[in-house]
Amino acid sequence: MHRLDPRRDAVIVVDVQNDFCPGGALPVAEGDRVIPPLNALLRRATCLKIATRDWHPRDHCSFTNQGGIWPVHCVAETWGAEFHPALDHSRLQLIVSKATTPDQEAYSGFQGTSLATLLRERGVGRLLIGGLATDYCVKAEALDARQAGFEVIVLEDSIRGIEVNHGDCARAIEEMRRAGCIFLRTDQLA
Repeated sequence: MHRLDPRRDAVIVVDVQNDFCPGGALPVAEGDRVIPPLNALLRRATCLKIATRDWHPRDHCSFTNQGGIWPVHCVAETWGAEFHPALDHSRLQLIVSKATTPDQEAYSGFQGTSLATLLRERGVGRLLIGGLATDYCVKAEALDARQAGFEVIVLEDSIRGIEVNHGDCARAIEEMRRAGCIFLRTDQLA
């Protein structure tokens, strides 16, 4: 059992938004299955609780109609960009919006934001990361966190991937492990 330290830990819930869950514009298979273990952790953890979200303008560069690779998704102020209704987002203390300008992609909440500075100012040294999608935003969040000097625990029961190409999730997990990320289930945290 790994003990959470409310003074130096933070939970980051990555992009658990309607468009990334079944029924959304860019659904991750079984994406909503990350919600129960994340909710259980949000309810019992006494540390800082953060969520990232895609918050795109209608003409975002990642959209196929703008020359990008993704369908239109998570447009700011739409149903698709909202957190999934089953996620207990009332327990979140900070929301980090990313990729908010037409010409900038951001898979990580560290890209183009002051998240790293804010975490350091609060004395956070370790991040517990779960959400969507393993092979894109979760991977980017974890790798950027490591690059910024944070310890990272990836919550393996709280991630699901897109798998554009077979093996993408396995490769992402291996890349995170090589970067020094630890993988634990939420029930291994006390």
